[in-house]
Amino acid sequence: MEAEMTNTTEPVTQPIERVTNTAAHVDPGRTSRAPRRAWFALVVLMLPVLLVSVDNTVLSFALPAISRDLAPTAAQQLWIIDAYPLVLAGLLVAMGNAGDRFGRRRLLLIGSTGFAVVSIVAAFAPTAEALISARAALGFFGAMLMPSTLSLLRAVFTDREQRRLAIAIWASGFAAGSALGPLVGGLLLEHFAWGSVFLLAVPVLVPMFVLVPLLVPESRDPAPGRIDVLSTVLSLAAMGPIVYGIKSLATEGVDGFGVQAIVLGTFCALWFVRRQLRSGSPMLDVRLFRQGSFGGAVLVNLFSVIALVGFLYFVSQHLQLIAGLSPVQAGLALVPGLVAMIVAGLVVVPIARRVRPRVLVPVALGLSAAGYLVIALTTSAESIAPIVVAFVLLGVGIGSAETVSNELILSSAPPAKAGAASAVSETAYELGAVLGTAVLGSILASQFRAGIVLPSILTDAQADAARETLAGAVTVSEQLPGAIGAELAASAAHAFDGGVVVTSLIGVALMVAAAIVAAVALRNPGSSRAE
Repeated sequence: MEAEMTNTTEPVTQPIERVTNTAAHVDPGRTSRAPRRAWFALVVLMLPVLLVSVDNTVLSFALPAISRDLAPTAAQQLWIIDAYPLVLAGLLVAMGNAGDRFGRRRLLLIGSTGFAVVSIVAAFAPTAEALISARAALGFFGAMLMPSTLSLLRAVFTDREQRRLAIAIWASGFAAGSALGPLVGGLLLEHFAWGSVFLLAVPVLVPMFVLVPLLVPESRDPAPGRIDVLSTVLSLAAMGPIVYGIKSLATEGVDGFGVQAIVLGTFCALWFVRRQLRSGSPMLDVRLFRQGSFGGAVLVNLFSVIALVGFLYFVSQHLQLIAGLSPVQAGLALVPGLVAMIVAGLVVVPIARRVRPRVLVPVALGLSAAGYLVIALTTSAESIAPIVVAFVLLGVGIGSAETVSNELILSSAPPAKAGAASAVSETAYELGAVLGTAVLGSILASQFRAGIVLPSILTDAQADAARETLAGAVTVSEQLPGAIGAELAASAAHAFDGGVVVTSLIGVALMVAAAIVAAVALRNPGSSRAE
């Protein structure tokens, strides 16, 4: 660990001054402890983390209101959620490199400005297509925020123990934001229109414009590589078709177009990897994945976020449209899991000093698997208590696992490439957010369509709306005579919860797979490699 701490960034003793992220100025015999002001900088850097993570899940609770107002199709409904993390995930590596080159603090401020402006546009989107476009633009600016925050932590906290605690707080903030999304969305939707969930970005980002220049030092790679436009295009060309193909196969079944999209995306991904291996200054150093601790931690993040976002996607609809809770009540039902996620992320820090990652992370992920199993076994229960218990188990597992995995990702990379390594971590987060709705959401939609029984008196338009989404079926049921409407609502609830059983079992499998990966691949990088 001593070797690991000495070859890092220059300690931040004067936060106002520019910091160059290089090991050249560090006294190899000295451990750098961050000053008190660095912890205030951490608080400021948590603002964009909370915002971007809230934005990943807040729409899950706003989705019923958006469905009633804009009447999107099932595919549009998924794209409203997925457009943001898809674009964000495709650009994170490129933006991480841009931050390494031009300055991470500068990129953070540019991204914050754009995010705030586009959030206002999204709040007043008149159609589903306009909202999807605005969400994609939010992903573009959001990609500037996330790698900057994590890599700036690397510049501020050079002592590994302090950095591990800072990353635990960072990861807890990200997890908390994901879980806070439904609660914040519920509170806003109780009193305002659905557009209010986007306007939330403005008051959160405004303080950053004042505090970031005062508290957060500038940081960049002293020897950045060239700008690689083709690699940026290839990363997007790989991500988009693969996710689209998965969505198509899950909702429409095996067809030529979905398979072709996956083949095209895979080809672009292989081209991207080959280009990085041949480049003298790659946009993403894919050789990092040869280290078990790095690649394994990235996969743990990916599977964990798929499970978390997929869980919130169907639970938010169940609580509101089947259990009949208001948005606020539904959000409050998830508060115990939110608290458990935050506490677990912090409590695991001292435990991680004594327990190896390949033991600690699989145990944590086993708790998450147990949470999904509770949902699979108790979906038809009238009480919401099983959902609360399930989310607590899921929260403890994911909160613990992601704190450890994020620290391993950042510690495995050279200090000068902190932005790119952070971007890989964030790409796993955002790709997980995409696949959480693309895979689990699409499978749920397919099961819902197959299971719902429609009354014969429905018009073609009503039948299409009821078959598309749970919100559509509930809306149509309210337009029908009492007994027939109740019959349709009951059938929709039964079909939806039947799909939840299937997706929950897939969630169990994902967590078990992540636990196996962690047990095999994770190790403490300090024991095998000095940074």
